[in-house]
Amino acid sequence: MAADVRAGLSRPFKELSPRYFYDERGSQLFEQITELPEYYPTRCEREILVEQSDAICRAANNPATLIELGSGSAAKTRVLLDAMQCAGCLETYVPVDISEEITRQTAEQVAAEYEGVNVRGLVCDFELDLERIEAGGPRVIALLGGTIGNFAPQQRAGFLRRIANLLDRDDRFLLGTDLVKDRATLEAAYNDPAGVTAEFNKNVLAVLNRELQADFDLDAFEHVARWDAENLWIDIRLRSLAGQIVNVKALDMQVPFAAGEEMRTEISTKYARGGLDGIYAEAGLEITDWYTDSEGLFGLSLARARH
Repeated sequence: MAADVRAGLSRPFKELSPRYFYDERGSQLFEQITELPEYYPTRCEREILVEQSDAICRAANNPATLIELGSGSAAKTRVLLDAMQCAGCLETYVPVDISEEITRQTAEQVAAEYEGVNVRGLVCDFELDLERIEAGGPRVIALLGGTIGNFAPQQRAGFLRRIANLLDRDDRFLLGTDLVKDRATLEAAYNDPAGVTAEFNKNVLAVLNRELQADFDLDAFEHVARWDAENLWIDIRLRSLAGQIVNVKALDMQVPFAAGEEMRTEISTKYARGGLDGIYAEAGLEITDWYTDSEGLFGLSLARARH
């Protein structure tokens, strides 16, 4: 964190990594976001899973193990676990998340709900620690919720190449991707009138205050989210409401912000099926099965390694 934040706050255009949103409070806020009426991705992905989990299970070779990256509360994942259990193949579930408390809760709840299933929670930053996930297949490694959209292009390419290297012949990668659509729908999903997304965005400053002894005034920044049609992503930032200097004691840094200056905290890339084919191919992966919701707003792809 210290190295990331020092680098991000030292640039002319300041940036913070979205991985630091997800302390306990951040994870709770994101769960609230997923239930907002404007935030369609969770609703649409849940619809796909409800309608297609049996088909996904068959297409993924009736996997014995489900490894979920960024599992959170695993609310949607239970639909897939149910399908695996009904098929008689479910042996192991591995929730992987950066929040220890959320991972413990999820592991305990799933273990209680699915008798006889081996539940092994893993607390780590999955982007950095992919190789810690266990073998034993056939496996599905799942990254749901459109999380891949938060990766910068080079970062995404490296992550997908590592996924390809992890997959054995019978393993599959299940990826949730938000799809390109009209600006109004996209921007509404990240600018809810209840202000939950704004609070989630500002929570990264609270994390830095606690972990790096910074003195960010959360009320001195406002949430900004807008569609970037050139890059096909929602650009999420915090805008300084006044000229100010923030002290980050643990880094021995003083960080100046001009009035109106914006700092990027996250991107959320949107995809088209054709673009995904190319992105997968460059990483050594290929799509075997493709599923969308009834409105065509969100996509789930099942992929294998091209060994």
